[in-house]
Amino acid sequence: MKPLPTLRQLGYLVAVVDQCHFGRAAEACAVTQSTLSAGIRELEDVLGAPLLERTKRTVVPTPLGRDMARRARELLQGAEDMVDTAHAATDPMAGPLRLGVIPTIGPFVLPKAMPRLRKAFPRLQLFLREEQTAPLLAKLRDGELDVALLALPYATGDGIETLELAEDPFSVVYPPGHPVPGKEVKPGDIEFENLLLLEDGHCLRDQALAACRLEGARRNAGFQGTSLHTLVQMVANGLGITLLPRMALDAGILRGLSLDVRPLAGRTSARRIGLAWRRMSARKQTFRTLGAEIGKVLTG
Repeated sequence: MKPLPTLRQLGYLVAVVDQCHFGRAAEACAVTQSTLSAGIRELEDVLGAPLLERTKRTVVPTPLGRDMARRARELLQGAEDMVDTAHAATDPMAGPLRLGVIPTIGPFVLPKAMPRLRKAFPRLQLFLREEQTAPLLAKLRDGELDVALLALPYATGDGIETLELAEDPFSVVYPPGHPVPGKEVKPGDIEFENLLLLEDGHCLRDQALAACRLEGARRNAGFQGTSLHTLVQMVANGLGITLLPRMALDAGILRGLSLDVRPLAGRTSARRIGLAWRRMSARKQTFRTLGAEIGKVLTG
């Protein structure tokens, strides 16, 4: 039988290709640099071809090295799925689980959800990662995350399954003294308002505009917020109006501020909160059970 690469060697290669630096790659693998370097050379001997171009200061993957790293990620993910399958067969709600969450959900849901999840699943070890949707999904595809809590609609791409948990309606927030409509706001009522939005990269920006049919609305490009809390402060200072999801309002984001709030009319004036995971993951039962518990927090 021909000699085959080991999973450890493949892990070393992936780390070096990701870091383009032996020292950082060794640190990521929790081994010494000499151990990692030796493992890479053993892998090159097994494959019979150089995978890296080395100099005193840099390391650059060869074209073959990049291709082998891509294949190695798939093999490593498959091995991890084997372990997950075995663990899930004994107790699907036990062991480590890496949960990603976007910034427009995490601060408003996790303070309520985490105590509930710890009580419901005491053997589940949740590790959290907060990032915007695009990098979060990239980490999910690469196996760095197991599941992600995000807002829909969003083009997740092939290989990703989603489970909708709850709707999160939008409301319009007005500064003090600003004329406001009666019980609710129609999209046409704010078409010519100075609309404050999150900066590019936050999916809530596009979801709010699309859900409320405001693609052509006037936008204050000079004052783009980095968080919902920043937008609230902008509105409080009379810079314009903004759209906030209900979960942020329920969490008290306007506490202490004299701002007017009106719900946005229309059946589509909401984003949808859901979980996303790799279609081939062996832990779907775990994710659905987790989603059911988070859904109780969202709708409670």
